[in-house]
Amino acid sequence: MILDCQRISKAFGTDEILKDVSFHINDGEKAAIAGINGAGKSTLLKIIMRQLLADAGEVVLSKNVSVGYLAQYQEISGGRTILEEALLAKEEILRMEEKLRTMEEDMRLMEGDRLTQLLEQYNRLHHEFELQGGYAYRSEVNGILKGLGFLESDFSQPVEKLSGGQKTRIFLSKLLIARPDFLILDEPTNHLDLSSIAWLEGFLSNYKGAVLIVSHDRYFLDKIVTKVIELSNRRAIVFQGNYSDYAVKKAAMREAERKAWYNQQQEIRRQEAVIAKLKSFNREKSIRRAESREKMLDKIERVEKPVEEHADMKIRLEPAVTSGNDVLSVENLSKSFGRKQLFSGLSFAIRRGEHVALIGDNGAGKTTMLKIIHGDLSFDTGEILCGTNVHIAYYDQEHQALHEEKTLFEEISDERPDLNQTQVRNVLAAFLFTGDDAFKRIGDLSGGEKGRVSLAKLMLSKANLLILDEPTNHLDITSKEILEEALNQYTGTVLFVSHDRYFINKTATRILDLTEQTLIGYPGNYDYYLEKRDARMQSVKAAGAQEKKEEKNGEAKLDWKQKKAAQAKERKKAADLKRTEEAIAEKEAYLSDLNEALNDPAHATNAGKLSEIHCAMQKTQEELEALYETWELLAD
Repeated sequence: MILDCQRISKAFGTDEILKDVSFHINDGEKAAIAGINGAGKSTLLKIIMRQLLADAGEVVLSKNVSVGYLAQYQEISGGRTILEEALLAKEEILRMEEKLRTMEEDMRLMEGDRLTQLLEQYNRLHHEFELQGGYAYRSEVNGILKGLGFLESDFSQPVEKLSGGQKTRIFLSKLLIARPDFLILDEPTNHLDLSSIAWLEGFLSNYKGAVLIVSHDRYFLDKIVTKVIELSNRRAIVFQGNYSDYAVKKAAMREAERKAWYNQQQEIRRQEAVIAKLKSFNREKSIRRAESREKMLDKIERVEKPVEEHADMKIRLEPAVTSGNDVLSVENLSKSFGRKQLFSGLSFAIRRGEHVALIGDNGAGKTTMLKIIHGDLSFDTGEILCGTNVHIAYYDQEHQALHEEKTLFEEISDERPDLNQTQVRNVLAAFLFTGDDAFKRIGDLSGGEKGRVSLAKLMLSKANLLILDEPTNHLDITSKEILEEALNQYTGTVLFVSHDRYFINKTATRILDLTEQTLIGYPGNYDYYLEKRDARMQSVKAAGAQEKKEEKNGEAKLDWKQKKAAQAKERKKAADLKRTEEAIAEKEAYLSDLNEALNDPAHATNAGKLSEIHCAMQKTQEELEALYETWELLAD
């Protein structure tokens, strides 16, 4: 056992955060602490690290255990570059390396016994240097920095000039380079893009030490942890398994608690009714029996009513009008900032009812594209067309649409002046703002609270195209699940950017991957995207290996004409694929129209018309099946 927390309690004034929290972490175990915002997760980590004193209880760490702790916000100073700062994690090896160089210089000036003695010392130190990875440490440091999203060209940048998020990434890289026995990480995926998060997953999955993580990234937790410690209503409950296992077990446990409470309440009411009836008989024997039952009832250990955190938060998204089938069309879109080109020649279309996730590395231009589509930024070339009756609502991750000087009440009532005071308060209450919360200034809210206000305005918009930029930022897991459910029930169209892969997996019906200044589309959710992307990459690698082999053997060398012919063939294949997709879309729309006609009450008694519609549907379905097969052949 590497950590044992025994009956930890902590309060701030009258606000009790933790009560009798107990759990342990074994050597090499990977565990997560889960709970809503304000449940006390970061507080518990600070108590474990002895940055905060517990009011009661004890934290026991194994002797001689090295601990690495990543807080949510890190400050680094000292005038060093990124690489120099990261190398500090290898300080002992650096000292050995410097001593070895000094000894090498000294040996040139010595002879006889002194040289023999120094040579023996040198050999011992050199052996230790090799054992501690002295010849591989620079490669290891470079690999970890690159894995966490730094380019080699960034290594010489001064740390002081970096953003808070970049500094946190450097601090995380130093922890991973140092490889302590026990890693404690508070929101380690903040400030990382999807590829960096995937890299960190692989690193931590193979990490030999123990890991304790606080994170709202459920996909990340699913890949790494084997134990979840839930902080709920000030107490801790331990679940074995990853996040998905925890979610299932938690739901079953909550349902069992609810049933136990309900059944006990039923029994109490029944007993009270019997007692009241016995007393109403007004007979000595009946009264004694009633008193006996009352004593038994008083001795019953009452089951606490289960409290569902955030159960009152309600998001209902519903468009006021239905848009046309073609919602958004983007053709040949390009955007540069000075000499830096983000993307060029991007084309895609979105149809009604689709939930499209735009993904890509940090700096690829995802937020820029959303702002261009919303009309907040200009573009260099291309065309953006919205379909019939399309009404857009935009969720900005920086919440710039909120007015810092307004109160919550003013923000909502100015957005919808048709709502009366009671209706405005009901909207705020639906997003957990009650009582005097209505008169808080927007500028005084936390990031999570601003996110809830933006979601409230989104709900009031009644738009049929939602453009969402990182809508789950600052939301706890329960709030994310409520938003997921609302989006999955939403009948309009959604285009969103998110780093939350679990959220993408739950809500996306199509993925657009913005990579290397171009877009690659994948039908399906995030798991499907990973499967097809990996298969595509393997195919590209295999093709590259085959091409190198052919070049080496001097076989099948393409001349200029052959290359042009191959390029023309690829263009034709791409055009055929696009035409097939368009034909599929047309057939699907026609099939939808036929289905509506089939259910039209006006045709209910017209057997001839119904037969005609049915035949048309059968024929269209057969044509669709053929088109699907053609698309699959072309896509492969």
